[in-house]
Amino acid sequence: MTKVVFVVDDDPSFRTAVTRMLQAAGLGVQSFACGAELLSHLSGGHLDGSGCVLADLRMPGLDGLQLQQTCAEAGVELPFVFLTGQGDVPSAVSAMRQGAIDFLDKCAPQQALLAALELALERDANARASRARRGELKRRFSALTGRETEVLAQVVHGRMNKQIAATLGIHERTVKLHRSAITSKLGVRSVAELTTLAREIGRFAEP
Repeated sequence: MTKVVFVVDDDPSFRTAVTRMLQAAGLGVQSFACGAELLSHLSGGHLDGSGCVLADLRMPGLDGLQLQQTCAEAGVELPFVFLTGQGDVPSAVSAMRQGAIDFLDKCAPQQALLAALELALERDANARASRARRGELKRRFSALTGRETEVLAQVVHGRMNKQIAATLGIHERTVKLHRSAITSKLGVRSVAELTTLAREIGRFAEP
């Protein structure tokens, strides 16, 4: 899977230098002179693999923190690593609260920067895998009929077939048929696994 670092800095010489350094380390790099350029690029869906943003804190227009916030509001869930020559504690605290991976001085050692970026890329890859899994689970659950969903809610809350039948006003044999259909559609073999999947996507949390 492609790993891309989106470098955002208004200093062209710094962009060139850091781009070459990251490419030499084996990372894919795309550079932008301002946050608006990055937002325009990402709005076109130009991200096939995992990625992260390496942004300057102080820039004309959108500064680094504003870019981070705008990305979050737009649903662009990319981890941020900040580089700055003008860092301060309040800015660092704000960045970290919004989920930034690290906040480094532009004079930080190369290995410190690469370590922060690798952590950011790993976090993004894990988050993407998690979102994909939740999406697949939701797709499976959406295939259930209304009655199957009612039966599933009872099963997740530990009801026996006889109890489910009485609650829903159906025959116990019908409950068994619904349970068989549920396990087939969801691709599970046990009640424990069924319960785990249901709760993983936030279904039937309350009895």
